[in-house]
Amino acid sequence: MDELEALRVRDEVLQAMYWMRAEGLAEAPGAAELARFLAVPPATLGPYLERFTEDGYLARPDGDGYRLTASGEDAGKRTFADEFADLTRPGHGECDADCWCHDSPEDAARCLEERAGHAHSH
Repeated sequence: MDELEALRVRDEVLQAMYWMRAEGLAEAPGAAELARFLAVPPATLGPYLERFTEDGYLARPDGDGYRLTASGEDAGKRTFADEFADLTRPGHGECDADCWCHDSPEDAARCLEERAGHAHSH
């Protein structure tokens, strides 16, 4: 098993499992379900899942499905955040969650006007 390929597959599997659990799709998907989701043959994915279980990223609580361990969840969460960082951070000219404009509706309107370049002084 190529180590670089194993790292790539691990990131994809953990990210997919993190997302599936967060969306309420599957807490402990089986190899066939994961293979369908990742669009790979189950026979190809199986050895990787066993390795990730041995490495402590996955557990098999009922023998059929795979569940994220604490370290698997952390890794899945991190790769999910990295993958979608461009979609979740504020765009140019947008404020973030710590912006002062979240203090009141009036502040929000003022912030929007300032960002649009239409601030009026009264």
